[in-house]
Amino acid sequence: MASVQESVDVDVPIRVAYDQWTQFESFPQFMGGVERITQIDDTRTHWITNIDGVKREFDAEITEQHPEERVAWTSTGGDAKHAGVVTFHRLDDTKTRVMIQIDWEPTGIIEKAGAALGFDDRQVKADAKRFKEFIESRGTETGAWRGDVSRPDQP
Repeated sequence: MASVQESVDVDVPIRVAYDQWTQFESFPQFMGGVERITQIDDTRTHWITNIDGVKREFDAEITEQHPEERVAWTSTGGDAKHAGVVTFHRLDDTKTRVMIQIDWEPTGIIEKAGAALGFDDRQVKADAKRFKEFIESRGTETGAWRGDVSRPDQP
């Protein structure tokens, strides 16, 4: 399993940063390699990615979501095994630290080589920078979902 962590400080209030991250269908606007995400229901999404010519299609489930704190998901089927968590940290009234962790299982020689050479680290760093540019240029979120999802083992 490969893992990447990145953080970015964005010049928007925590509510705006969090609300934007709940808009999965907007991810292709700032995430390289993500062609489309379709929100199936409150906790399920369908992803189509194309990274370095390797196309993947899979479903993911939101496993934990707490407004202005965290969003976590894991793949549930399809071509890719991955999971992620994004946490939100209020720095002041107008600035938020967004911390991103992505874990995935590289398959095939191209993906394994890319992970070994740090291409994935650079991709997540670039995505974090594009999220910062995207949300700061807008100044507001494209939408919001303020629901709460807890892991089955949590109250």
